[in-house]
Amino acid sequence: AAKVDRLFQAILPDKSAGKFSVERKTIIVLAEKVRNNNNQDLADISAVMGEVNQVLDKSIGVKQKYVIKSSGKEHILDISKVDFDALKAIFDKSRKNVEVDRLRGKLNSQLQRLARQNKSRIDFVNKFEKLIADYNAGAMDVDIFFVELISFARSMNEEEQRGVSENLSEEELAVFDILTRPNIQMNKAEREQVKNVSKELLETLKAERLVLDWRKQQKTRASVLTTIRDTLDKLPGIFQKEMYEEKCELIYQHIYDTYESSTTNIYK
Repeated sequence: AAKVDRLFQAILPDKSAGKFSVERKTIIVLAEKVRNNNNQDLADISAVMGEVNQVLDKSIGVKQKYVIKSSGKEHILDISKVDFDALKAIFDKSRKNVEVDRLRGKLNSQLQRLARQNKSRIDFVNKFEKLIADYNAGAMDVDIFFVELISFARSMNEEEQRGVSENLSEEELAVFDILTRPNIQMNKAEREQVKNVSKELLETLKAERLVLDWRKQQKTRASVLTTIRDTLDKLPGIFQKEMYEEKCELIYQHIYDTYESSTTNIYK
């Protein structure tokens, strides 16, 4: 639009410039609306075409033509050649970009919260970051990216409901995931045993050990670790000594990072 306007200004004050005034004005109106649409949630093509039509109506009569009297020639503007589908596609694309950015922002906020509550969800973080990187690198267009985001959103919603299906709270699920990942093979009875250990551990810690400022004193830190070791000792036999020691350390670090006290933690 800027280039068209510069060319138009360059041939002024030649009277022949009048032949191009309508096209120039139409292009400027369309360009302005496309730019403005980048800051709007919805693209209303009818509003744009309304302004375009106002420009055209000034020069187009019932026979869809206008006359530049000073030129002595008649110039026909063929409305049938205006590609309304292409114009609509421009605004559809702009709306998709807005919706994609909005969805990406919402998913990012939700993902940050879920990952903070349960670090075992790092795979979701990695997948989301790869989606963003691939899109920014041009590996997929906005339509494919939108479909991928929708699919990712569904998987995140399923993950958010996983605790309900396992009959565990969000904080119990975090402990359960630390104990059972990655890929520890268990039968149904063993899984239930691990769930019970997860529930018992948090119940005991919150009732007896996670006092205010427990992280600041060696004595209270030691009592938390002792409770963890004693409770995890009730895990199924598949948790051999090396695995048991590893899980004790991981659970302690999780409790240390997550719980300032029994009532002050990231789950409250």
